[in-house]
Amino acid sequence: MQRFVDVVLSLLLTAASFVLSWPFWRDFEYWAESPTAWRIYFVLGFILGAYVFYVFIGSLRMLFQHARDDAAAEAEAERQALDAEGQP
Repeated sequence: MQRFVDVVLSLLLTAASFVLSWPFWRDFEYWAESPTAWRIYFVLGFILGAYVFYVFIGSLRMLFQHARDDAAAEAEAERQALDAEGQP
């Protein structure tokens, strides 16, 4: 389920990026001579963008997981230290 959410989120973010980069919003200032070249550019860009967003979301999730694990390990070490102080 987590991967599905990551893929959907990546596709939504890429679609938003795609809309923002569309030449229509810039009065076709950067429109190429060949419409086929633009189609290839946008298709490859969409695929690459979705992959980059997917990897970024996965890396961010891993970063937060490591931070949570470190905090739990520190709390456990502190609890053990307090328990050891209470032992005669």
